Amino acid sequence: MASEPVRTDFLLVPVGENPARVFGLDAETRVERLAEKAGMDCSREVDPSRPVILSDLGFAWDPVWLTAIKHHPNNVLMIGDRAVLAHVPAGQDSSPVQRAMESASPWTGTGLDKIDAETAELSYSELRKRDRPFVLPLDPADPEPVERAAYDASYKGVTDILTLYLWRRPAFYLTRWAAQAGMTPNQVTLIGAILCIATFFLWMEGLYWSGVATAFGFMVLDTVDGKLARCTGQSSKWGNIFDHGLDLVHPPFWWWAWANGLNSRADPFEPVYEWLIICAIVGGYVVQRVIEGIFMRKYGMHIHVWRKIDSKFRLITARRNPNMVILVFSLIRGKPDTGLELVALWTIVSLIFHAVRLAQANALTERGGKVVSWLS
Repeated sequence: MASEPVRTDFLLVPVGENPARVFGLDAETRVERLAEKAGMDCSREVDPSRPVILSDLGFAWDPVWLTAIKHHPNNVLMIGDRAVLAHVPAGQDSSPVQRAMESASPWTGTGLDKIDAETAELSYSELRKRDRPFVLPLDPADPEPVERAAYDASYKGVTDILTLYLWRRPAFYLTRWAAQAGMTPNQVTLIGAILCIATFFLWMEGLYWSGVATAFGFMVLDTVDGKLARCTGQSSKWGNIFDHGLDLVHPPFWWWAWANGLNSRADPFEPVYEWLIICAIVGGYVVQRVIEGIFMRKYGMHIHVWRKIDSKFRLITARRNPNMVILVFSLIRGKPDTGLELVALWTIVSLIFHAVRLAQANALTERGGKVVSWLS
């Protein structure tokens, strides 16, 4: 006997019609996926026995709004005089605001507290930023403004300098193309993994520039898969493990391969010196990750969002992308060995910085203070 689907308390009801497509999804399908990610059922019919969130399909909104409205009954999100999202508790009449949405008319009713989308700000703890979530009209003739807003909203506010600035624009077009082609985030991650492995073998043979090309391809796709997942509502537990597991594991192998590739040159490192450099890079990387984990466990947030200086340092801290900047500049100068030495030095400097920040946070709490993110 087949089991019945589990019913959640909340019901999201799309209101109206809109043929616009955002990242390859029609407006109603996009809302359905966002509702599913928020742990809500989706239906065209209101059930008076359940709390309902009405969504006007004439507008697109940042998914963080759905979570916010879900936890605030008797609230309606407004853009100008139009109702965009409305949380009507069980047993209350939702028809007045629903009729206003269906007729694309101003909502001037009572009983719901209005939230002005043009002035409200929310904190994105997962994406390490505080921002004003977007609410935009969804024009079937020109959905790109919504796509750009959704893409920007999926970006972490605190990350490395390359991800934040260099390939933000090209990754947008790749994300949109992948969505329109029907690709899944896991497929993008798999292509990236192949490039990641290719980089390892190319550098092992001393083919540095070829490896840099595959490495940068992987690094861009590492941005695309996450953005594709968030923009199309396709994120999953296993996809997250695949993506973040690959991110976590591959950097030490890359630096080892770079060091091994130096053996193809006329002046390779002495074996003992080579292993000292590798141990400094890999050991420093691992210990930094441990420090980040301790900080997260003790204080419930990333170490990079404690104070503004931590967020600024995250732009350049010794992670894969900033290290790649060092290595590429060393290649341009014809000094791949010096590049690896500089990566080792920068790893130690970054390790000391994060160790000091953890010690300062511990000292603050011992004095009775509280560790709070500057983004809160």
